[in-house]
Amino acid sequence: MPHRLLSTYDPLPISFSHGEGAWIWDKEGNRYLDSISGFGVNILGYGNTEWINFVQQQSSRLIHVSNMYLIPERDELAERVCAKTGMDKVFFTNSGSEANECAIKLARLYGHQKGINEPTIVVFDGAFHGRTIATLTASGLRHMQAGFEPLASGFLRAPFDDINALKHIADNRSDVVAVMFEPIQGAGGINLASPAFLKEIRALCDKHQWLMISDEVQTGVERTGEFLTLHHYQIEADIVTLAKALGNGIPIGACLTKGVANDLFTPEKHGSTQGGNPFVCAVANKTLEIVEGLNLVANARQQGQNLLAALTEQFAHHKAVKSVRGQGLMLGIEMHKPCKAIAKIALEKGLLVNIANQNVIRLLPPLVIQSHEVAMISEKLGHVVDAFAEL
Repeated sequence: MPHRLLSTYDPLPISFSHGEGAWIWDKEGNRYLDSISGFGVNILGYGNTEWINFVQQQSSRLIHVSNMYLIPERDELAERVCAKTGMDKVFFTNSGSEANECAIKLARLYGHQKGINEPTIVVFDGAFHGRTIATLTASGLRHMQAGFEPLASGFLRAPFDDINALKHIADNRSDVVAVMFEPIQGAGGINLASPAFLKEIRALCDKHQWLMISDEVQTGVERTGEFLTLHHYQIEADIVTLAKALGNGIPIGACLTKGVANDLFTPEKHGSTQGGNPFVCAVANKTLEIVEGLNLVANARQQGQNLLAALTEQFAHHKAVKSVRGQGLMLGIEMHKPCKAIAKIALEKGLLVNIANQNVIRLLPPLVIQSHEVAMISEKLGHVVDAFAEL
């Protein structure tokens, strides 16, 4: 770790110079197949000429003006993301954490408007919603929270994908105003919510007039083979959050609303100095335009099926592997023991991976990945897991 940086990460001893497609090169000229794409950010991979040229051109125009003024690029992006998601309105932020903070504030406003003095949001074990104090509290990964007490009040934790636990809360609490969840828990280890669980959340929210908040910061923008993961099940949330892939590396997030959540904010209730500026919104618009033009949603669906099938077959009887799971190009390989060492082993074999929740190999390849590269990921992971099993 460079000595001038605060020790918030423990980086591997490598730095990169450039990339093309799903590949990235280090400064010594070695090539690596990227199966994590910057935690799911680099949706277009590397070196997309159309995107690069647009960013260069846009940077010579307006980068930033304040939200005191109308911003046409923001209006265009708002129309686009609302059309893609089926939501009504949007507030643009700089990150996923900020988008989730926005959702939490909306839920609290909603509760107070209903006359609830201390509104409570139901959240889940294994969740990750961000690094701010409120979003950290909403998260369910204790090792990330430790040392940051006192955490924020107003959250009630429940087991993930447990319908009975959620029904018990509904029967016994009158202060609940919202349910906040990830359709697939990313940092928690690629844990998929069952369709029945998601539908029950919607039903309970309708019955008790709660807000349904879907955190699609990692799962959104075609990652799982639909623009939103909820679209697989024809479910509509009241609030949806996006970030990561939305800007293909340019920092942007979004908090989208529908129905009763649309008019909770009034001027001065929320804001962001740089959120939604002309540059980031223009780049996000271009990103979504390219994603649509390349039909990457279909590619995510097909290549995700290919990779899941290959990994499932390869590790079906492997002594070190507990399970393989995922949806679209968001997959996890759960090991029987903590596997931090795998990231370094994979690097040595020319593959970039990430470890989630101590013992899950998390795979988030760029959506431009091709069939032969999916086969290479599977092959390389076979060697990586074999080497790890011998440690």
